[in-house]
Amino acid sequence: MKKKHDDPILTEVTTLEHYYLAEEYHQDYLYKNPNGYCHIDLGLVEEEGVIRVNPAYYSKPSDAELKEKLTDAQYQVTQMNKTDRAFSNEYDDNHEPGLYVDVVSGEPLFTSTDKYDSGCGWPSFVKPIDPDVVVEVKDESFGMVRIEVRSRVADSHLGHVFPDGPQDRGGLRYCINSSSILFIHLDEMEQEGYGKFISLIESE
Repeated sequence: MKKKHDDPILTEVTTLEHYYLAEEYHQDYLYKNPNGYCHIDLGLVEEEGVIRVNPAYYSKPSDAELKEKLTDAQYQVTQMNKTDRAFSNEYDDNHEPGLYVDVVSGEPLFTSTDKYDSGCGWPSFVKPIDPDVVVEVKDESFGMVRIEVRSRVADSHLGHVFPDGPQDRGGLRYCINSSSILFIHLDEMEQEGYGKFISLIESE
């Protein structure tokens, strides 16, 4: 900016003389208005190519509601840390374009663009839609040491992450139970409230 002006650019600092507290409806504005300021949706922020998912948009139902909402398999996997049977779960062979969300809270987790056939018998992804939507936990069950992944908002058991994924795509394999996720087809994302993530899906 200095190149456009002959005189130096200065900022005058003076004592504050007049200050008025904003009205109550302006206090904690973004908390009260999660859709953003001036109609700008702050729930979708690009940061070095990463799309951020706003956790305030999602919540975990009560246990009683979950037992009504989920199938027995979904409840056992997400709440009791069980595992789907390999090669016989719903999304292992799904190659349709769309979004995979937490079956409990609806929080977006993975996209079809990052899904690949690892041959392990469960849906595999190279990365989550946002690094913060999954939480890593050390798992020492069954005499093994693995890294469990759980959903951020609902704390659903999702599966595990392994360092044997495609090297040209980061080297990770997120091995996810079909019972812990719900697939939203690209054609239905807008009507289901996930329209802002459509740009992330590559039509297949």
